[in-house]
Amino acid sequence: MSKRKSISYSQFSQWDKCPYMWKLNYVDRLSVFTDNIHTLFGTSMHQVLQEYLRVMYTKSIKEADQLYLDEMLEDRLKINFLEIVKENGGVEFCTKDQMVEFYADGVKIIDFFKKKRNQYFSKRGYELLGIETELDYDLDKNIKFRGFIDLIIKDTVRNRIKIIDIKTATHGWNKYQKVDKNKTDQLLLYKQFYSKQSNHPIERIEIEYFIVKRKLWENTDYPQKRVQKFVPANGKPSINQVVKRLDEFMTECFNSDGEYNTEYIYKKEASKKNCRFCDFNQTKYCDAGVK
Repeated sequence: MSKRKSISYSQFSQWDKCPYMWKLNYVDRLSVFTDNIHTLFGTSMHQVLQEYLRVMYTKSIKEADQLYLDEMLEDRLKINFLEIVKENGGVEFCTKDQMVEFYADGVKIIDFFKKKRNQYFSKRGYELLGIETELDYDLDKNIKFRGFIDLIIKDTVRNRIKIIDIKTATHGWNKYQKVDKNKTDQLLLYKQFYSKQSNHPIERIEIEYFIVKRKLWENTDYPQKRVQKFVPANGKPSINQVVKRLDEFMTECFNSDGEYNTEYIYKKEASKKNCRFCDFNQTKYCDAGVK
């Protein structure tokens, strides 16, 4: 049997938005994705917050608080930037001014997080089970689902597990983003496959998006926080719905041996939302795009 093909949530979510865009990226291999300041900042901020929590749970809160997180963020931004530039053949993808602005935003997030950490993460009654825990679950058609869970924390008192995904956002998630299944279904699949992979009862697994904001709204009378927590509906009906869509994705896009289905006519889902950040919008590859 040939080597199993891996799929990720990002691949599934791209198909879920627009099957034709997925086809151009994966079947035709026309992907032109390049990193930007937002992806660089997101990766770097993940690494800093995860290191703080690793030290906090495996050593002590005191040692975690003594970490030079501002300097760590600056180092991660520089190191990650240089690695990406090297991979892209020397092409720089953001400006120095952007780096300075995003670093300053990150310092404000770190300052808030350290001052308010006990509102979000406690050591008493909790233990860290994993950081960047790999999901590697075998599906049908010689395909496996792969992903990495940012944080897994166990409530030792209630014997429950919480899967946490760290997100960076400009102003947090608004009401439209919170109901966007393409954005929130990621943790539903992670919950499903982590339960199967770890043999932990799914009803004893909780999920949470931990969203850190770069900017606060100006001229508002309401107190604002740099951190926003969001828990989407994740009961059995919600999970069954996204698993059904994943099955449809596999049926439509893969042959019985796990190879891409090159004969299928993939639908173009043109809309302002889908086309806005599509690399193929208004190009020779797609004539259905919306400006």
